[in-house]
Amino acid sequence: MPTVTLRVLAPAIAPTDAYARISDFARYPELTATVESVVVRPPSPDGSVLSEWAVHFRNGLMKWTERDTFSPEASAIAFEQVSGDFATFRGTWGVGADGAGTLVRFDAEFDLGIPTLAAILDPVAEAALRDNILKILEGLLGEAQEIVADPELAESGQP
Repeated sequence: MPTVTLRVLAPAIAPTDAYARISDFARYPELTATVESVVVRPPSPDGSVLSEWAVHFRNGLMKWTERDTFSPEASAIAFEQVSGDFATFRGTWGVGADGAGTLVRFDAEFDLGIPTLAAILDPVAEAALRDNILKILEGLLGEAQEIVADPELAESGQP
């Protein structure tokens, strides 16, 4: 299954502020043109929420509903699509201190559900997803610079 890992340094924002902004999905359309709409439903008894997304993706809109689990004590968010345009879409957000700024990590797995075209579509979708997440973070956090990890470290799961 294709994956996207993105590490972004936001030097002008504190980790608690970055986590608060990233967690506030309903505000995404105000802060970045990449996101057309997000509707956040009231929390479930377990504390998770359902959010309905419409995001500009290449020349159209991708739409899905995901279950989001927020862990403010760990500055983390887990998400998993429950319905929508992807066959599979799940991942995590993580926020941590980096000097005076913030390091944000986005990890996701996705499957477009078209196995016969996967070799062609997956790299295009991966690049578009990476670009969209970077644009979203720039809209949310202001200055945001992607950190390109050493490929060997990235494969080992280390930052």
